[in-house]
Amino acid sequence: MVADASKPARLPLTGVVVLDLTLARAGPTCVRHLADWGADVIRVEPPEPPGEDVIGRRHGSDFQNLHRNKRAVQLDLKSGRGYGVFRRLVERADVLVENMRAPVKDRLKISYEHLKPINPRLVYGSISGFGQTGPYRERGGVDQIAQGLGGLMSITGAPGDGPMRVGIPITDLTAGNLLALAIALALFDRGRTGEGRWVHTSLLESMIFMLDFQAARYLVRGEVANQAGNDHPTFTPTGVFPTSDGYMNIAASSGRLWPRLCDALGHPEWKDKAEWSTTAGRTKDRPALNAAISEVTRHQPAAHWVDRFEEAGIPAGPINTIDRVFADPQVKHLAMDAPVTGSVLGDTRLVASPLNFTGASRGVRNPAPEAGQNTDEVLAWLGYTKQEIAELAATGVTQPLAPEKEQA
Repeated sequence: MVADASKPARLPLTGVVVLDLTLARAGPTCVRHLADWGADVIRVEPPEPPGEDVIGRRHGSDFQNLHRNKRAVQLDLKSGRGYGVFRRLVERADVLVENMRAPVKDRLKISYEHLKPINPRLVYGSISGFGQTGPYRERGGVDQIAQGLGGLMSITGAPGDGPMRVGIPITDLTAGNLLALAIALALFDRGRTGEGRWVHTSLLESMIFMLDFQAARYLVRGEVANQAGNDHPTFTPTGVFPTSDGYMNIAASSGRLWPRLCDALGHPEWKDKAEWSTTAGRTKDRPALNAAISEVTRHQPAAHWVDRFEEAGIPAGPINTIDRVFADPQVKHLAMDAPVTGSVLGDTRLVASPLNFTGASRGVRNPAPEAGQNTDEVLAWLGYTKQEIAELAATGVTQPLAPEKEQA
């Protein structure tokens, strides 16, 4: 049966209610996946009167990209009445996501132990800096600290230049991605058992997981990886090479690709060099090999070499600046910039989800909500009357009290 194109496709998480208590980046990255794919995400924020810096941050590119597709309520969890509202939200929620430090969760009575009795079906997702237990349990964690503690900075950068952070907040993003996966697994399991779970990860655990083969080299063989700069740690030639208009990446380290590279570069005699005939030999003689390749590639533009290597079946590509990324024809085809329209920012574009589901378009639908934009409608959904909603607002439980000069 052909789908009716006039009707919006049902997204995979349609009907799942998520409470978003996240801060910074790791937690919001997780919730963004859930929101993009149909979950009704209710972002719970404190009812603090926003200053100019807060307003500017909310309308900034980062906040908009992290918090699209959500509803927003303002709620004072420190007040008795505010906590009562929160309990009613928990009763109706399927998922709660947070990345607060353990003492804060305990003080606000919003930890898994506090909320499980309220809703045993709740899937409770947490991200911490270093783990929910252990000697670092109560430490606050940020991406760069985890990059260093988790070993990534020791293998990033050029040899001899000292440790180098990765150019994106990789531990934040990875922890968020992994927690979204864990939540999906827990929801699947709940469909069989009827009970929720506490699922959690940390920046540190996610960072070590992302070390992948570098970590395995140590665990299995006792090898401690060092910095390799733009070269692959173990395979040669795989790295960055100059062109007449910049730089490009070439990956031709296997025994099948190396002879093709020699021919494509116009140096078939390299195939007969004994010291370059094996991966180990090429890696041992890497400086000389890379210099020889560079001396050839530097005389033509990257596009010339990409076309030639494509014909030879050799993986290669340009090194783009961000603007060139979004101008690339394949990126345009993949529609990785998602248009949205909001009442404040008007028409803008956000980074699209990289996930694809048959029968459903990608889920970037709405910009980030304004502070407290959906408070009244969410309270009505919980069963509060108009009078009760007004009383909660008047006492500052759900939105800031107006300054005295405005009350006169």
